[in-house]
Amino acid sequence: MSISVGAAERLEIGHVLFMDVVGYSKLLLDDQREVQERLTQIVQDSDQARAAEAADKLIRLPTGDGMALVFFNSPEAPVQCAIEISKELKQYPQLKLRMGIHSGPVHGTRDVNGRVNVAGAGINIAQRVMDCGDSGHILLSKRVAEDLGHSRRWRPHLHDLGECAVKHSVPIFIVNFCDDGIGNARLPEKFKQWQSEQARAETGPPSASRRRAVLTVVGVLLVVAVGFSMWFYSKQEALTSLTAEKTIAVLPFQNFSPDKENAFFADGVQDDILTSLAKIKELKVISRSSVMKFRDTAGQNLSQIGKTLGVANVLEGSVRREGDRVVVNVQLVNAQSARQIWANRYDRTLADSLGLQGELASEIADALRATLSTDEQARLTAKLTKNPDAYVFYLRANQVSRNPDTTLEDYKTAEQLYTQAIALDPDFALAHARLASVCAEVFHYYEPTEDWKTRARAEAQVALRLQPNLAEAHFALGQCVYWMDQDYERALEQFDIAVRLAPSNGDIARLIAAIKRRQGKWEQALEEYERVAKLDPQNPNTVRELIFINTAMRRWPEAALWAERMRTMAPASIVAKIQSGYVDFWWKGDTQPLLSLLDTVPAASDPDGSVTACRWEVAMLKRNFSEAKNILQTSSLEEFSYTNAGATPKSFFDGCIYLAQGDNVNAQKAFELAKPAFEAAVKKAPESAYRRANLGWLYGFMGRRDDAIKEGLRAVELKPESKDAVDGALMNCYLALIYTRVGEKELAIPLITRLLKTPGAVDSIDYSITVNDLKYRWEWDPLRSDPRFQKLLEHSAE
Repeated sequence: MSISVGAAERLEIGHVLFMDVVGYSKLLLDDQREVQERLTQIVQDSDQARAAEAADKLIRLPTGDGMALVFFNSPEAPVQCAIEISKELKQYPQLKLRMGIHSGPVHGTRDVNGRVNVAGAGINIAQRVMDCGDSGHILLSKRVAEDLGHSRRWRPHLHDLGECAVKHSVPIFIVNFCDDGIGNARLPEKFKQWQSEQARAETGPPSASRRRAVLTVVGVLLVVAVGFSMWFYSKQEALTSLTAEKTIAVLPFQNFSPDKENAFFADGVQDDILTSLAKIKELKVISRSSVMKFRDTAGQNLSQIGKTLGVANVLEGSVRREGDRVVVNVQLVNAQSARQIWANRYDRTLADSLGLQGELASEIADALRATLSTDEQARLTAKLTKNPDAYVFYLRANQVSRNPDTTLEDYKTAEQLYTQAIALDPDFALAHARLASVCAEVFHYYEPTEDWKTRARAEAQVALRLQPNLAEAHFALGQCVYWMDQDYERALEQFDIAVRLAPSNGDIARLIAAIKRRQGKWEQALEEYERVAKLDPQNPNTVRELIFINTAMRRWPEAALWAERMRTMAPASIVAKIQSGYVDFWWKGDTQPLLSLLDTVPAASDPDGSVTACRWEVAMLKRNFSEAKNILQTSSLEEFSYTNAGATPKSFFDGCIYLAQGDNVNAQKAFELAKPAFEAAVKKAPESAYRRANLGWLYGFMGRRDDAIKEGLRAVELKPESKDAVDGALMNCYLALIYTRVGEKELAIPLITRLLKTPGAVDSIDYSITVNDLKYRWEWDPLRSDPRFQKLLEHSAE
């Protein structure tokens, strides 16, 4: 097909037949391949397609679960082709197809193999027309129907369906093409839904007397309010409109690449554009975590998306990568009116697209009338890297490391990918910065060893040397200073620099709030987290922190509300399910909600053993020791994620079961098997308070009084509450449990009494000190008969 390709592309009218297989994603891979091959053969054998192809008047586009045929000969061509396909499909009832037809502008492009390809509004609208249908439907846009309506041949087949909302609730007029044996005469389900929504939205006009009453009240209120509002409005009008028009959410980009594994590339392009926009001071940009739930916006109400995210504008787009060629289509839309503000299309080689995110961010800022400073413009236009392969490794690493439920295995995979990116381009500053953050997070959450500490700091310093004004580099250095040195003031200095360079980055604001929490400024930290949640309302990472701080402050009803909100935001998140279940236990002493939520987790979804450890703990809380043993035996893992200092050996959990049952002999055998792992962990990271506390915890269960107390006191010394209100409180929880297990009641009970009133002494593990932890956990049994302990529980419960 001869269609112009190049910088000055010429629009042509294409007559588009868009089709997809209904239920394709639910098919097995072999079945998907068979369906695709069958559909391709049917299309190739159709007379209309063969004639158009022979005349060089047809371009075929694969779309993953179907295809688009763009004819350039006649508006009737796609309809005739659809009829042929519909008749042929009667021989294959298992192949359920829906089709949409539209005539509209398209423009040419050329892929890496030199083949002609097309894109444009004509194809997009044909897809949206198709999306309104069910299996068997052949739907036409109003424009196509009007063209065909002039012919007696086609008129009997045209059945007006009226308007239906498509993407972003924009209504389009649809006509159903059907007759005996052709198409599907039933009203599509989407139309039923749309009509139902419209009926609910419609209300009758108020009566004349009611209108007069309402107008009278409104008039009085206006007279009363006008004196105050006039001056206030005059001061705020410009600011309010400016703020509204400069808020934006970058929705997940669609992956139009033939290779569906390139989904990471589409996500990466979206993330890079979002990150670039977040560095513009005059824009408020919603975080990646908040927008990911809107990955599939087809059929969703754009106005509602804008309201949910608190923005006036959304950017949506698509990415097609094939070989060394990248095509990015983007459009900026006003969320309220669904009016397109700006759109563009970029067709580049991978190497030429490396600076695209900054170029695009500049154009969007211009469209939103945001003024860029000289420094902002320079930062946006700087290329991330000059090496395309390094960029691909970087994007893969981002996808792995930035999920809500990132595991240690994920972090280590990301570390390897960032390292590969840097090996290809040692001057890739952003890759160094992201690698520094990953290493710092592994140190903080999993393995507090000297290796991770040294690597994180070194990478952050390299990133700053390469690019002193890189927000991510200052953020990474701040993480190192905060988590490794516990120098809060120096960390805040780095975070302040980072937030000036990237004003919309919510990760920075959360860590600033976290420092206030560790400083014991609990109310200030809570207010800061709530402020971040208002600015970025759909971010599950912020909500998780709000669950944590409310439970730490024993604000159970508030914690439960935030937990419910996180489950709504991230229904598949294991963290959301577990934290929500524990809130119910701490608040009400009920483990059933936690058990019910764990039952919704697929058996295979337990990469680090955290789900198995949680199931085991619920069984232990219920004193169902046989069930606890069965849970361990059915897991193929030999260690589980249970504490904050690395994996815990399965033999430790076995020992706890024996000890809880009173079988001290077998308990000690199991603990002896676990002991080398605990001792090796301390040897590897002797300054880790958590690892010291864990070793003391183990020694306490083993009855090694002096050793247990020594390690517990060392942990408290390493993390004093005066320096760290969060970990300091938890180290004292460990010490209280150690005192309990070694028979030091006189030391245990006063410490427990204090900790019951101390913010932060709450965790989803056995040393946690709440009334219900003390009441139900077997670990506290040595105190169970002590009148002081009983009285403590009674008074605390009141």
